[in-house]
Amino acid sequence: MKIKVNIPGILARYSLLILSSLFNLWIFYFIFTPLTIYPVYAIMNYLVGALLNGNNIVLISGNTMGIIEMIPACIAGSAYFLLFILNMSVPNIKLKKRIKMILISFLSLLILNIIRIVILGTLLISGSSFFDITHKIFWYALSTIFVVGIWFAEVKIFRIKDIPVFSDIKSLIHLMKKARKSKRSNRN
Repeated sequence: MKIKVNIPGILARYSLLILSSLFNLWIFYFIFTPLTIYPVYAIMNYLVGALLNGNNIVLISGNTMGIIEMIPACIAGSAYFLLFILNMSVPNIKLKKRIKMILISFLSLLILNIIRIVILGTLLISGSSFFDITHKIFWYALSTIFVVGIWFAEVKIFRIKDIPVFSDIKSLIHLMKKARKSKRSNRN
């Protein structure tokens, strides 16, 4: 069994993961806040009429008003980070393919998140009694299903054979055993 171990690649990938997690996932919120707010605003403005006030989208439909407050949880920065972890912790992927995988996973989550917020905004403005339960279902179940579904789709589309994190640990253990064996044979 031949296991390919790329120590500089492992160090680079995990260093990037650590750097991207600094400052409470700031980079993900910095990038995805405007990419989420402006499309939601444009769609809701087209559907029911809306105003943009900072991170709040004020929905106006006839005599009914509602406010979508885009808090960090709405942006789903931690979901993007989880996808980033999954993509970066798989070994033996060429840089161009890895970038493509990350972009596709982020775009997929962004589209699903925008659709989720528009559905909730539509329920809110219509005064639907299903708003609260739908919001809770999206929050507790569907957000996780979105990330898992996107990852499984990536595994299938990009024919990923390795397991995130585990494959790196396995290759490092193999390398340590090989080094120990080599050290023993040098003593004899």
